Amino acid sequence: MQDIADALELSRNTVSKALNNTGILADATRERILQKAQELGYSRFSYKSSADAFTTPVINREIALFTTSIPGNFHFASTMLDYFQNEISNLGYRLSIYLIREKELTTLTLPLGFNRDSTDGILIIEMFDLEYSRMLCKAGIPTLFVDSVVNPKINGLESDFLYMDNTTHVFLIMKELVEQGLTKFGFIGEYMHCQSFYERYQAFRYALETFGLAYHSEFCILDRDYTLTHTDFLKKRFSEMKQHPEVFICANDFIAGYFIHAVSGSGYSVPKDFLLCGFDDSQESKIITPPLTTVHIHSQIMGVSAVQLLISRIKNPDMNYRTVYTETTLKRRTSTENQKNK
Repeated sequence: MQDIADALELSRNTVSKALNNTGILADATRERILQKAQELGYSRFSYKSSADAFTTPVINREIALFTTSIPGNFHFASTMLDYFQNEISNLGYRLSIYLIREKELTTLTLPLGFNRDSTDGILIIEMFDLEYSRMLCKAGIPTLFVDSVVNPKINGLESDFLYMDNTTHVFLIMKELVEQGLTKFGFIGEYMHCQSFYERYQAFRYALETFGLAYHSEFCILDRDYTLTHTDFLKKRFSEMKQHPEVFICANDFIAGYFIHAVSGSGYSVPKDFLLCGFDDSQESKIITPPLTTVHIHSQIMGVSAVQLLISRIKNPDMNYRTVYTETTLKRRTSTENQKNK
């Protein structure tokens, strides 16, 4: 998709809509994209509609999206939601979006305008407040969390959960770098912020243990001072390090990008002084200098899974709860090119 987007000077999100037949797109733009895909040798593809499994359409019913932050165009959830909305509309559902603000979080109240009587299910994205998550699970409406608070089941959340594979490629990129002779690794990110960050950090710790490497707390930045900008905070913490690891594993691409900016004026650079890996394969990961090694999230299959999980829960509310992980793919770029091998 990125090759096609670059060739046509379009966003990857627009290309995704054309290839996957989701969202609203001008016919001429769709045809340009499909023609370019054919020219570049790509086969046309589409996932089997999730709606095929639920053939009886509903009338005048809603599925609610609850979020504390509306996903931007380059967030993996944006493409996922395009597919999700298209599929549930085929079943007769409307998607109603509710931005949960601090007032609702502190008072544990449902948002204004939410109609419990017409809502069959709630899709929950970017919701990392434990007490509010508990309240939603007890609201008597089927729920699906895409990512969640840390250890949701231990914390008593009765719901279905959907995650991307957060562990495999953190482990594998570290394995590759260890095999190249690197032994000092650090982690950057609030590992207790959400389940995905937690799992990425646990994969980092597991890799160190597996390869017999020491864990150095001084190489890790696991907190966040919200009185400072992200860049200023990372600049401060980096300056406090008496020595640096050879590799930093970041909880996501945005943290990696902030970190590159934070150290750019300190005389250090990536990958000359240390290697850097992110997660999410955001649009910024390709255009930042240097291009960032990261882990790609397959947004469409997350959309497929979200439809299947939530609709099947609506149809069968008494079934056992499920936790589903979708495959991810490692994207190797310049930020992890080992300078020792050159």
